[in-house]
Amino acid sequence: MNENNRNLLIATGLSMLVMLVWILLFPPPPVEDTPLPEEAASTSPLGTPTASPPAEDGAPTTPGTTASTAGTPATDAAAEAPRVAIDTPNLTGSLSLLGGRFDDLRLVTYRDNLDADADMVRLLSPRGEEYAYYAVYGWAPAGGLAADAVPGPNTLWELEDGETLTPDTPVELTWDNGAGLVFHRTISVDEQFLFTIAQTVENQGEAPVSLAPYGFVARHGTPDHRALWIQHEGLVRMTDGELEEVKYAKFDGLDPAPGGGYAETVAATGSGWIGFADTYWMTNLIPSPGAPFTSTARYNETSGIYQVEILFPTLTVEPGATEEVSGMLFAGAKEWEVLRDYQNEGGIDRFLDTIDWGWFFFLTKPIFWVLHHIHALMGNMGWSVIVLTIFLKILVFPLAYRSYVSMARMRELQPEMEKMKAAAGDDREKLQKGMMELYKKNKVNPASGCVPILFQIPIFFSLYKVIINTIELRHAPWIGWIRDLSAPDPSSILNLFGLLPYAPPDQGSILFILSLGVLPILLGISMWLQQKLNPAPPDPTQRMIFAWMPWVFMFMLGSFASGLVLYWITNNTITFIQQYTIMRLHGHKPDVFGNIVSAFRRKPAEAGASTAANSGGKPKGK
Repeated sequence: MNENNRNLLIATGLSMLVMLVWILLFPPPPVEDTPLPEEAASTSPLGTPTASPPAEDGAPTTPGTTASTAGTPATDAAAEAPRVAIDTPNLTGSLSLLGGRFDDLRLVTYRDNLDADADMVRLLSPRGEEYAYYAVYGWAPAGGLAADAVPGPNTLWELEDGETLTPDTPVELTWDNGAGLVFHRTISVDEQFLFTIAQTVENQGEAPVSLAPYGFVARHGTPDHRALWIQHEGLVRMTDGELEEVKYAKFDGLDPAPGGGYAETVAATGSGWIGFADTYWMTNLIPSPGAPFTSTARYNETSGIYQVEILFPTLTVEPGATEEVSGMLFAGAKEWEVLRDYQNEGGIDRFLDTIDWGWFFFLTKPIFWVLHHIHALMGNMGWSVIVLTIFLKILVFPLAYRSYVSMARMRELQPEMEKMKAAAGDDREKLQKGMMELYKKNKVNPASGCVPILFQIPIFFSLYKVIINTIELRHAPWIGWIRDLSAPDPSSILNLFGLLPYAPPDQGSILFILSLGVLPILLGISMWLQQKLNPAPPDPTQRMIFAWMPWVFMFMLGSFASGLVLYWITNNTITFIQQYTIMRLHGHKPDVFGNIVSAFRRKPAEAGASTAANSGGKPKGK
């Protein structure tokens, strides 16, 4: 590889690195929240003509029907509707009898922040509130059945049995349309985050009726927190073993929907689910295993309301007959063990894939498995991250060894290369030829250290993915002042790490980037130490850029989660120790601290001579 190509590769790599960090620090702005327009009618890909679940503006979605109970409830009516309390070890809130909506749900074991009086994390909230987020189940009319003959989002149900929804006491709702159809809905919940909804329709009339059960989740606007580009937040859907993920910002890439907006419908023969996933929480609609259904994701470019839904095939209920359809709703935290149990014991196909494992899932999954079990043994996620990083560094050491040996040999040849460059002057061809002869004579391949590094990149990228997505790091303490590994280091050099009597600037302040904590400073030092072991680029410009990189990254990465910074520090420190040891074994003794130490250990005579030289005179005697 000649010097021009090498310079091009270095410049390209640095440009990509700068762009990556910029995207991490300044992601695209969220979509504004606006009213949802009308939705058009649809036909089920299962082959049976059906109605669609009602849109959240009250518009009918079946040809030949008129809007009635399928419409969206008014905010005041929703606020005045009776409610059924929800009380489980992990969930608390209430269920609205207006539409039987799941629209008030908090996570008992998770808090908004570390304050003693912090509120519980609120997952679902009713329409009319900012960032409303709720789930609704109902029936869509078909075959000429009127919209007001079936229960929809604006139907006021009656509480037939049960007072509080708990793992031991399900509740039953009922609604009689007064025209021969009686609907029942039995809702139960387990001790984690899974609701089971059994919908029953009884035909007491004299003619058969056709209708289709559905469920949908509506979300008004995008989440008000910022996610890194590496984190998936948005649609997550599994259809017969095929996973689909669409970020909120990419919903406009769905198929154009009749009447405007975007909608994408997929048919499943018997396994799957659909929902919205955030970094730590999610809400998923899950049909019973083996039941065919269609799933739809909807969005309108002029709207901030997203909607995902499941629709079952149309049922024909004969006079005197009863039909029942069951489904499930997951609303809670993306805890690995909980999702694994639902997948393995509950039969929910590939439910663990609701966690964003990324491109290197074949590495991310086993790495997380190891981290999870290390944490179970140690009980501290900070030390678990350190132990996991050490374990992975040992695992890839055979690959890293060749890179370190190659760098050591290149370092040994550095003096000769400098002499050769001085002798060649501006004659690049002569310099290139001389360097190739030098490499051949000493049996050194400059590219031999790159290939092993390429094999290591997916492993450590996967570790990065695990650390940034795992809920176990959220509000997890490490030592002393690090009380939340998912948040930036709270210490600040601007107040001398707490010695001065004022608080450091908030993360939203322009001064926050200057408010370096202990961990970011250690990160910069670890990068600087590691850089000192590698041969300096011969080009002065490149040498200057590389010299500044540790300190630039110290500021740029200072606002990242403490768990990530801790991983980088550990990784850099182990890399430095390994590389330093290998260089010593190959006869090279790197003097990493030489320049710093020499500045404080100059002889008095040398210091005096330096002073005299600067003043233009001779050193003064006593």
